[in-house]
Amino acid sequence: MNIPVKALMVVFVGSGVGGLMRYGMQNWLSKTYPNAFPVGTFVVNILGCFLIGFFYALSQKNNLLSFELRLALTTGFCGGFTTFSTFAYENILLLKSGNYTVFAVYTLASIVLGIAAVLSGIYIVRQI
Repeated sequence: MNIPVKALMVVFVGSGVGGLMRYGMQNWLSKTYPNAFPVGTFVVNILGCFLIGFFYALSQKNNLLSFELRLALTTGFCGGFTTFSTFAYENILLLKSGNYTVFAVYTLASIVLGIAAVLSGIYIVRQI
């Protein structure tokens, strides 16, 4: 497999920025809203879903984003910003601690609102 160095670099930079933003946002939200519901991961994942829908739709609308910029924003930034692994781990912690209602709400809301957020991002681009 021959991947261009430029593509690797833009994904590398985008994921670093996304990861740093996730870390900062998760910490701030967890301290601002301390409770059993993992609000930090929830917010970054839903926001990331919106952004990936927005960026992909933008890249397909009259080629507004170059291939490299699309890679940096979607695979890089959104990939580094969102976190399925933390979502899964937090669900295990909720189950272990007996927070079954929070587990159910977190899981269902993440899936339903995540898909709705992607669709919203696409819709907004189509309206502009």
